[in-house]
Amino acid sequence: MIKHSYSVKVYYKDIDQMGIVYYSRYFEYFEEARTEMLASIGLKYSEVEAQGYRMPVIEAYSEYKKGASFEQEILIESQILDQPKARIQINYEVKLKDGDDLLMKGYTIHAFTNKAGRPVKLPKHIRKIMNAYFK
Repeated sequence: MIKHSYSVKVYYKDIDQMGIVYYSRYFEYFEEARTEMLASIGLKYSEVEAQGYRMPVIEAYSEYKKGASFEQEILIESQILDQPKARIQINYEVKLKDGDDLLMKGYTIHAFTNKAGRPVKLPKHIRKIMNAYFK
């Protein structure tokens, strides 16, 4: 299993007219958390792309429990539970940084493709990195 925590402060640009984080912003938070998690294990998106691969989102899901408000700090915990093959699923839980209240949870599923967008198996260099976490 791979697990990573990423925190972010809610800014005015993130909230809606009701004063809570606008629902689509959570997918942007997911992207930030995912990028940081992968970088923390030595897998930078820029390097993946430089080697001719892409990881497009092919499915996204979210379930909202409570809203975060302006100036609150939230924690996005991301996890990869299973060794990826041709796809990778990343799960997310969003909580207040100073508490355990679950604000929302969700996941994204990514395919591995070449530059032309055609599906490929898990690239060898990514498999090597992942093997250290899934034995």
